Amino acid sequence: MKFHKEGYPTLLLTILFSTIIITIAKLIFPEFIIAHWFAYILSTFLLIVVLQFFRHPSRAHTINDNAIIAPADGKVVVIEETEETEFFKDKRIQVSIFMSPINVHVNRFPIAGDVTYAKYHPGKFLVASLPKASTENERTSVVVKHSNGKAVLFRQVAGALARRIVMYCKEGDKAAQCGEMGFIKFGSRVDLYLPLDAKLKVKMGEVVKGSQTIIAEF
Repeated sequence: MKFHKEGYPTLLLTILFSTIIITIAKLIFPEFIIAHWFAYILSTFLLIVVLQFFRHPSRAHTINDNAIIAPADGKVVVIEETEETEFFKDKRIQVSIFMSPINVHVNRFPIAGDVTYAKYHPGKFLVASLPKASTENERTSVVVKHSNGKAVLFRQVAGALARRIVMYCKEGDKAAQCGEMGFIKFGSRVDLYLPLDAKLKVKMGEVVKGSQTIIAEF
């Protein structure tokens, strides 16, 4: 199990904070053993949370040129036909995956192709499960055009706890299916906007795994 590079600043801050509270506990309460143990337990808990959140497990990827693969771990919370107003400006099938704080938060390209659009949008930090979070929260939008001519837009959406979205790609890049494209810190969601003729392979409430679960097929 690897530790993701995005977690190193948080890990260093956690270690610093833990060192401070343990030192304070020993200096202010030198004979109060309970205070010492509280500091140890709190520090251990915070360290475990950080290591768990930023874990980067090695896993086999599902490479299928005709498939749209889950870009993130989480639970399918939206499947509906909707109007995509940012790029396509037409009707699309929206599939949204909600990522809880216990999920792996690495985001991956659902298809291979050319990155034709990549944009960061500043915004609010509403609860990510709300429908309006897709258009009002801090977010990124990435469009990848497949070699078959069809394109998929996927959007990283920040949540109430997610205060930083990282996007690694830019327009003109080549996307490798299941290749790493970004990271969202501390719980959020990823929206997919698929062609209307895409054949869905998931259902509402299903738990999916990034780079492994097939969301739909062209």
